[in-house]
Amino acid sequence: MNLQGYLDYINTPWGKLFYRLVWKDLPFRGKRILDFGCGFGVTASRMAAQNQVTAVEPNGEMLLHTVREHPYTQIAGGAEALAQFADGSFDVILCHNVLEYATEREAILREFGRLLKVGGVLSVVKHNPAGKVFHKAVFENNTEEALALLRGETAVSVNFGEVKEYTCEELAAWCGDGFVTEKTVGIRMFYGLQKNEWKCEEGWEDRLFALESAAGELPVFRDVAFFHHVLLRRK
Repeated sequence: MNLQGYLDYINTPWGKLFYRLVWKDLPFRGKRILDFGCGFGVTASRMAAQNQVTAVEPNGEMLLHTVREHPYTQIAGGAEALAQFADGSFDVILCHNVLEYATEREAILREFGRLLKVGGVLSVVKHNPAGKVFHKAVFENNTEEALALLRGETAVSVNFGEVKEYTCEELAAWCGDGFVTEKTVGIRMFYGLQKNEWKCEEGWEDRLFALESAAGELPVFRDVAFFHHVLLRRK
């Protein structure tokens, strides 16, 4: 894992834009929130400004660099840490760019179903295979890797290594009948294909935030986004 690379990324204009685009669909106040696989705690800290947040993260090195602009409960651990919580403990569960690196996805999602109260929200941010092909072919000009991804070969993250991608349909199937998908939003449809030098221009973040927000739920653009933000509700 390249933790320094990820720390550097979250402080770039495009890293900040990514979080801004995720947060626009998380307008929660006064909720009990679980952030599973919280990483450096950027979203946990943001949500803790107006909510009661519990964050779970297994990587001890990440925990040394947690963001704490607002107070929240931090737990060191992985899926096994979920057993300590009672049924219906949370109004919202966040699981952002985590399931790509997990081996027991269905078991984790079953636990989320147990921990969420009826009517609660599950927020999943995931990689989108089609968007990654576009990124490899256009931004990186790497047609060989783009072709490999089209053949179904495993993708590799610069910071976290092998990525076990999955589709929105697979996510819905793993969640089972206990959840209904409310909406799927595309993230990084446009800015991931731009030159990084443009992203340091004044006003760039606001312009791309407006563009990505306008197109995020339009299928023609959403289907080729690098990330999908899937919002599901507990029945």
